[in-house]
Parts: sequence; structure tokens; C-alpha cells
Amino acid sequence: MTVNERLFTAGLLGHWYAAIEAGQREAAIALLKQVEMSEEGAAATVDAVLADPSKYGFPRPS
Repeated sequence: MTVNERLFTAGLLGHWYAAIEAGQREAAIALLKQVEMSEEGAAATVDAVLADPSKYGFPRPS
């Protein structure tokens, strides 16, 4: 299951998009941890998305 699928199934996908779009690193990490991602994996995923959001389909946070 992909990260987006896990977040969708848990009802957290909208919160994930909002956290990323707002550049809220800690909130995004907390969401990934809720879908059983490790602290290290969650941090690495969020850092990658925030470093180049357009690569992952997001606008750059303002």
C-alpha cells in the first residue's frame, strides 16, 4: 500500500495535503506516524516532499 493509500484509508489524506502545502513538517511527520511509518521514514519522506514539492504534485509551500 502506498503512503497516499494508507493516509486515504485512515481518513488523513486531506490533512496530509494541508500540512505539506502549509510547510508544516512536524504535523506531516505525525500524520505519517499515524499510518505506521517509522519516525525516520516519516521524516525522510516529509523532508523529500518539502525539498521539492512539485516533484510530488504539490505547489511549493508559501
